[in-house]
Amino acid sequence: MAIEVQNLNVHIKDNHILKNINLTLPEKQITCIIGPSGCGKSTLLRTLNRLIDGTEGVRLDGKVLVDGQDIIGSGPEITELRRRIGLVSQRPCPLPMSIFDNVAYGCRINKMHKRHKALIYAVQKNLKAVGLWDEVRGRVRTPAARLSIGQQQRLCLARSLAVEPQYILADEATSALDPISSKTVEDLFVSLKNDYTIIMVTHTLRQALRIADNVVFMYLGEVVESGPAQQVFHHPQQELTQKYLSGAFS
Repeated sequence: MAIEVQNLNVHIKDNHILKNINLTLPEKQITCIIGPSGCGKSTLLRTLNRLIDGTEGVRLDGKVLVDGQDIIGSGPEITELRRRIGLVSQRPCPLPMSIFDNVAYGCRINKMHKRHKALIYAVQKNLKAVGLWDEVRGRVRTPAARLSIGQQQRLCLARSLAVEPQYILADEATSALDPISSKTVEDLFVSLKNDYTIIMVTHTLRQALRIADNVVFMYLGEVVESGPAQQVFHHPQQELTQKYLSGAFS
């Protein structure tokens, strides 16, 4: 099912960060959230799995419906919500343990595989899903910190996939990578959208042009325009969108 955002407002202390956000984020598509720095892109993303809760002085009102359930109200238990909605952050954050244990960590926490053989299969399956298995198959018990930055980011994606989420959030997930690693991760997201709903914050218009099915343009905490990527990029309805896409501001 799609994620529905209804009249969402986020305040942090005295600052009104997100203002009356209304959105539908389609299932099994890549939605790219674009806009200048400080416009609220990452705040919106972090609200979708309630990571925003850890911010001092935060207040939320409105609704975020995930599979028809409002996660802003009583909602699901937070651990279960974050299992269903995984996050790949801007910089890879491998856990201080082996490659194998990084992928297995969430499975163990969520008690997903009682038989060790099933856990081994899950680790292999998800390392293969992110194109990492052939690169690490002989050293899965070595520290994840020894991997390159691009490999670490794919490992973090494998860790998110291992707990069988429905949604993947990506917060500028390629901005710290070299061009080759960035292209690899982009291609992974495109291949994964057949099975997952992917919502991605990006500061790179070229990236959104390459991979987005759906686009949300934000400015000063508001959604200015949203819709299919072809429509927003080639036939924007709002003058502010036209100026942003033309490079008048960034």
